[in-house]
Amino acid sequence: MAAPETPIADPHIPVLIDPLIRAVEPVAGIWVDGTFGAGGYARRLLEAGAGTVIGIDRDPQVFDMAAAWAGDYGDRLRLVEGTFSDLDRLAGGPVDGVVLDLGVSSMQLDQAERGFSFLRDGPLDMRMGAEGPSAAELLNTASEAEIADVLYHYGEERASRRIARAIVAARPLETTAQLAEVVASQLPRAKPGQSHPATRSFQAIRIWVNDEFGQLAEGLAAAERALKPGGKLAVVSFHSLEDRVVKRFLQSRAATAGGGSRHAPAEAVDAPTFTQPHRRAIGADEAELAVNPRARSAFLRLGIRTEALARDLDRDAIALPRLPQKGGRR
Repeated sequence: MAAPETPIADPHIPVLIDPLIRAVEPVAGIWVDGTFGAGGYARRLLEAGAGTVIGIDRDPQVFDMAAAWAGDYGDRLRLVEGTFSDLDRLAGGPVDGVVLDLGVSSMQLDQAERGFSFLRDGPLDMRMGAEGPSAAELLNTASEAEIADVLYHYGEERASRRIARAIVAARPLETTAQLAEVVASQLPRAKPGQSHPATRSFQAIRIWVNDEFGQLAEGLAAAERALKPGGKLAVVSFHSLEDRVVKRFLQSRAATAGGGSRHAPAEAVDAPTFTQPHRRAIGADEAELAVNPRARSAFLRLGIRTEALARDLDRDAIALPRLPQKGGRR
C-alpha cells in the first residue's frame, strides 16, 4: 500500500499535498487528519486556513516527534492517539473535512527497529501501534495456506504459494533481512528501475498485521458519519487494491437510480451521501515527481458530503479484499 522505498531528498514531503489543497479550497473550520504521521498534511491544512486540525494516529511515537513544532499552532492543533476507523468518535462532533493518507509512512520506513522495511534490517515487527501480534509471530505460527492467501489477496503476489512454502521452511524468522532474502530467493532478480522483489510480500504482510483493509472500510464509514453537509473527504492511496476500495465506496455512496421504464421500474435506492467533483483519481504532475518520486504511485480521490443520512457499511459493495474462510481455498 505504500509507495516503493525510493530514497528522496526530504522523506516527509506530503504526497499530492498541493493538488489536495487546491481541490478542497476554501479550507476552513474543523478538519481531521486521520493519519497524522509526520504532520505534513495537518500543517498545510492549518496554513491554508483550517481553524482546527485534529491529528489522529495509532502510533504514539509520531506525537513525540511532533512535540518540537506542534506548540506553534496552539489549540488549533489537537493530537489524539487512536485509529482513523474511530475518527467520528475521536473528533467529538461534526467536522468540515477529513484527510486520509493510507499505508505506512516514510518516517516509519526510516526506523529499522519498526520492521517495515526490506531495505533496513531490523526486528520483524510491522505493527503501526503497540497492540496485536507482530509479523514474526504471525509468520512463525500461521499455516502455509494462510500465508499464501495473505500474499495473494493482500499483495497480488502471483508466486504466493511458492513464497509461503519457502517462509514455512525457513522458520523461525526474526528479522526483515531474513524475510526479504527468503522472498527474493523465490522470484527473478529485479531489473534496473523495478521494485524490490519483496515489495508485494512486505506490503501484504503489513496489511495483515495491521488489518489495514478493515481499518480503511471502517474509516471511510466513520468519515461519512463525521462530515457536515458540504464537508470534504480527501483520500491519498498508493496501492491499486486500496484505491479500488476508495473508488467503489465513493461510487456506491454517490449512486442514484435511473428513471426506469414500463419494462423495468426505477429501483429504490438510498439518497446519495456523497457527490464526486472528480470522477477520476488525481495524480502527481511532473514538478512533484521531480522532487518526490514516491508520488508516482499515488492516487487522490475526493468526495463532498450531502445532507443524506449516513448508511450502514456494505463491505461487499466496496470490493474489500478478504482472506478465504478457513477450510476454503482461493
